[in-house]
Amino acid sequence: MSQNPFDALGGGGLDMNALLQQAQQMQEQLTQAQARLADTVVEGTVAGGAVTVKVNGVGELVGVDIRAGGFDGSDADDLSDLGDMIVAAYRDAKSQADAAAGEALGPLAGGLGDLGGGMGGGLPGGTPGQLGF
Repeated sequence: MSQNPFDALGGGGLDMNALLQQAQQMQEQLTQAQARLADTVVEGTVAGGAVTVKVNGVGELVGVDIRAGGFDGSDADDLSDLGDMIVAAYRDAKSQADAAAGEALGPLAGGLGDLGGGMGGGLPGGTPGQLGF
């Protein structure tokens, strides 16, 4: 039983140093992509620009703009409508931020599949249960 089980892979075994180096490079690329996303700002707008919400590329709310003269705040229904519009504008901006994140992170995650063991937290671009690399 002195035979190396990795001999069957050919070339005398698995190059763990190369694999570790590749993983470190991917981690650096992922960190850089996340930093770029944090600096990216997208806008979501509703009601013809009455409410505009700004969200960064990681989905954090960074600003809300309400056009002057549209809401006076004296009517409860008016304020309720304003709240609904802010939520709708945020959802619009968040969907754009999610799309930007998918574009930025997709190439880094491509082929990794569902690393969550079928728990719904997998990465896009792979088949559930397969590592793909």
